[in-house]
Amino acid sequence: MIDLFENENTGGREILGMEAFVLKGFALPIANELLAKIAFIQTLSPFRHMTTPGGHTMSVGLTNCGQLGWTSDRRGYKYSALDPATGNPWPVMPNEFLELAKSAASEAGFVNFVPDACLINKYIPGTKLSLHQDKDEQDLRAPIVSVSLGIPAVFQFGGFERGASTIKVPLFHGDVVVWGGVDRLRFHGILPLKPNSHSILGEQRINLTFRKASPFNSNNFNAF
Repeated sequence: MIDLFENENTGGREILGMEAFVLKGFALPIANELLAKIAFIQTLSPFRHMTTPGGHTMSVGLTNCGQLGWTSDRRGYKYSALDPATGNPWPVMPNEFLELAKSAASEAGFVNFVPDACLINKYIPGTKLSLHQDKDEQDLRAPIVSVSLGIPAVFQFGGFERGASTIKVPLFHGDVVVWGGVDRLRFHGILPLKPNSHSILGEQRINLTFRKASPFNSNNFNAF
């Protein structure tokens, strides 16, 4: 295990950009409740490895909850109200998820954030998420709220071009990353996970990504 993970901190805010922050340990008080809800969600919409438009199979397993769910296949990336694996609506977003997303966004300066989509990703050691932009949403004024649970990961946060330099940020169980405004379309990703084990999740990391995928009318998403 690399030295980067030997000094886990909780509390406080790490600045990644003008409107991008890591809220250290922000989700820890309700982490167990989040994990219980995830366990239930996956009984309705199990984790699966989707195909990219290029024909590659994603190494990271995913599912969704909320009014809309993010999906991928050879035809492209999109949001859908139905789980393509079951044909049913995605599971309802638990109130604990919604309140956490709203409070984290507010803490980072984005008020009145009400997500309608929560992408749930499952990583195991060796898996990664390549640099990408979150740009499939219809209105980009809302922030992204990303919650880390389980084993540590290294978050890459870059510029507005894929080849721009990145900063590398260790994320631990309970950390929440929020970015929006001028930083909303920055490239970001997760480096391959190092072997590790978490007391509850074992050798895996679960990530919740909250987004507002459908249009909205509020102009209140401005940082302090």
